Amino acid sequence: MTSLEPKFDCLCAGIVVADFICAPITHVPEAGGLVMTESISLASGGCAANVALALARLGRKAAVAGRVGDDMPGRFVRGELAAGGIDTTHLEETPGTPTSGTLVINVRNQDRRFIHAFGANGLVDGSEIAADLVPKTRAFYVGGFGLMPRLAADRVVSVFKAAREAGVRTVLDVVIPDPRRCREELGQVLPWTDVFLPNADEGRLLTGLADPLEQARQFRAAGAATVVITCGSEGAVLASPTETFRAAAYPVAFVDGTGSGDAFAAGYISGMLDGAAPERCLAIGSALGASCVRRAGATTGVFTQTELDEFLSQQHLAIDRL
Repeated sequence: MTSLEPKFDCLCAGIVVADFICAPITHVPEAGGLVMTESISLASGGCAANVALALARLGRKAAVAGRVGDDMPGRFVRGELAAGGIDTTHLEETPGTPTSGTLVINVRNQDRRFIHAFGANGLVDGSEIAADLVPKTRAFYVGGFGLMPRLAADRVVSVFKAAREAGVRTVLDVVIPDPRRCREELGQVLPWTDVFLPNADEGRLLTGLADPLEQARQFRAAGAATVVITCGSEGAVLASPTETFRAAAYPVAFVDGTGSGDAFAAGYISGMLDGAAPERCLAIGSALGASCVRRAGATTGVFTQTELDEFLSQQHLAIDRL
């Protein structure tokens, strides 16, 4: 760790998105058809923004590095992050390029559907992360790796190496439009990754394996120190250098899964920052992920630290050592 006190608990770099989210609908309409929803909301989204906001709700100091456009959605996202207590100094504005956007379509009793436009995220290349920035944080999270075509593996390796030299924990999450390319890039980045946090669907795309535990073991063999595979309502698995766990999921009323994986990541990072044991980090991540799905939107339902503490004191999560 650097001799100076870190400015941030976590620097969150990567995709920043304006989400347009519909409350659950009964079905997807046929061509030319119309279906009603209770609401359509605009919210900040994207892995980097979601994790930062969830950490801020837990009282952590977070910063976001990425890009937005010089448009209304970009101004909205920046304002939402700032209102949430996030440092947006390194959230750069890209003139003439729209802010990345996602239509989030929620159908009752079905997984979400997404329609995404690259926008400014397509220009993120790592230059947003100043050389002196990483040593100013305790943890460095890169979210949406694989979705930003200009953020090549060598750039992530460079900043992850700098983080490791500074004693900063590195955390990586992915979004996978092209499994082959992402698989090749991960081969370079995982050896410098302290915690890798894909979900089981992403793990299957990258490894060809259906079993999340086997996925985790393969990512460990590729170099990641600790791998956590989230499995939605089936819980999560964790493989570290010395331990392997399988966790259940907290039972909560499901409304919208948008951002639940990011909330899990934030909870896990928060536990990690406190030096908690892996199973405790799993419990915190699972609780924060569960809180997220209770409301529409990526961060609107996420627990505060007080709410998290109360929930954890009242709920038991089954975690088995394998």
